[in-house]
Formats: sequence, C-alpha cells, structure tokens
Amino acid sequence: MVKKILIIGRGSISSKHILALKLISKKFEIINISSRKFNNNYAKQNFFDMIVICSPSSFHYKHMQIVEQNFNNIKVLIEKPLFDKFYKIKKKIKNKYFVGYNLRFHPVINYLKKKISNKKIFSINIISHSFLPSWRKKNYTRSVSARKKLGGGILLELSHELDYLRWIFKNISILNVFNRKISNLKINTDDILNISGKIRKKIFFNLNSNFFSRINNRSIKIDGMNFSINANLIKNKIEVNSGQRKFIKKFSKFNILNTYKDQYLDIFSNKNKNVCTLSQGLKLMNLIQEIKNYD
Repeated sequence: MVKKILIIGRGSISSKHILALKLISKKFEIINISSRKFNNNYAKQNFFDMIVICSPSSFHYKHMQIVEQNFNNIKVLIEKPLFDKFYKIKKKIKNKYFVGYNLRFHPVINYLKKKISNKKIFSINIISHSFLPSWRKKNYTRSVSARKKLGGGILLELSHELDYLRWIFKNISILNVFNRKISNLKINTDDILNISGKIRKKIFFNLNSNFFSRINNRSIKIDGMNFSINANLIKNKIEVNSGQRKFIKKFSKFNILNTYKDQYLDIFSNKNKNVCTLSQGLKLMNLIQEIKNYD
C-alpha cells in the first residue's frame, strides 16, 4: 500500500501530480521538495513508498541513480521525457520505474487504439501546435521548456505524440526530419519538429509540432480503407466519416487531470495495462536520439 510519496520538483507539473493524487486519496502523505534538494544525504535520511521525479529532464538520470543507491522495491514515476538524452540502464535495477506519458489515458487516444487496430490505414497526420509563452503564468524565457541545458525544446517537451504513435502502432520508421528553431521566441531550443515516416511499410505518417502557434491544435487525422477519422484532443471529440455515415463521439465530462489520476491508479493496481514502462521509455529515447542525429 502506497502511503508516503515524494515529489521532486516544484514546477507546474508537480502541482498537477499533487492534485491527481489528492483526487485518489486525501490520506496520502505527500512531500514536495525542490530538484536540487534531492541528494544522497536526503535519500538516506528518509523513506518513501513512491517517488515521482518532476525535475527538469536533464536531472532525471542523476535522480534515478540516487533512487537506485538508496531505495529498494519502491514505485518510481519519472515525468516525460525519461531523460534529456539516451542513457544505458543496468539490466538489474532495484525499483520499478514508469514514465509519465499520461496522454495514454486520454479517452480519445484509447478510443483510437481500440477502434483502428484491425482497419486498413493509408496515412496518419498528427498536429501539436501551441504558444509557449501562454503555457504557464511565469515568464516563459525562464522555463525549462526554453532552456536546452534543462532538457527543453519541442522534441523532448512534446514527445507525447511519438509515445502514443509507438504505443498504438509499435515500431515506426523515420523517413525525414526537420527539427530547428525558426521563430522569434526568446529560447535557445528547437521550436518546430516535422517528421515523416512509415509504419509496417504501408502506413505513412506525418507529425508536426511547434511552440509558436497562437492557435492551439492537438489533433490526429487518419485516412484508411472506406473511412476517415478526425480526432481532437483539445475538444475531446472524434469524428468518423465512412462516406455514407458520419459519426461524432464526444467526451464532454473529460478533464486532463483525469489522465494523471488514471495513470496513478494503473500503477497502484500493479496491472500496468496502459502506463509507459521503463523499457518502453528507453525505446522511445532511442527513437528521440535517432531523430536528434538525423541531420
């Protein structure tokens, strides 16, 4: 039974984790500390049933090593991305790790995963557009997202799309990549990512993400044999068109905080049905490294 939970990092994402845990139980003892306070001395003096690493991704590997050195058989959730770059992990680890790709628990993603598994698909177009300065209340130039040394940038920050693409379709192959900074945002990281690739040799996909669009858009368009699907992760609805019939499904009661809550429930249940495992997170980091090295 998880009772005492440590959350490392005091950014906006840690607040979401705290709120999600309180939705599950008010009885959790939640300790929230800054990223720099978590060291070997702190770990040796305290015990936790679970640790949530919400530090900048450039700290994740270091914090994972501290956990391995001081704890045994506890659950550890590392916020996405797993690391800021690929690291080799020992085969024998003492704790059970998960990666925080909470969009796996979005009803739109789950609906797509179930409904398109046996359909013949021609192409997939994924869009993730947003405006970085409006993400948080504080000055965006001081955020993790804006700073390369902290693991910011579009490729790492918005790797959700790469994760659910791999989760739904397994292996994907990259054909072309454009990953740069092209806007006038005051950041030193990449702000646009365009990837084209294929799945199982016959399905082609395009993924386009950016930090500088003032029109928010997080959507997936799928075209296949006798059907087209337009899925909107912001409006929480799916439109299916088969030519003769148009069908719209809405998830009107959905709140994004539920994805965090359901992620925890999956971890606590020990079923780990949808949550991203360490193995899956490492494979995604391999893919991210491939994209980084593409040029």
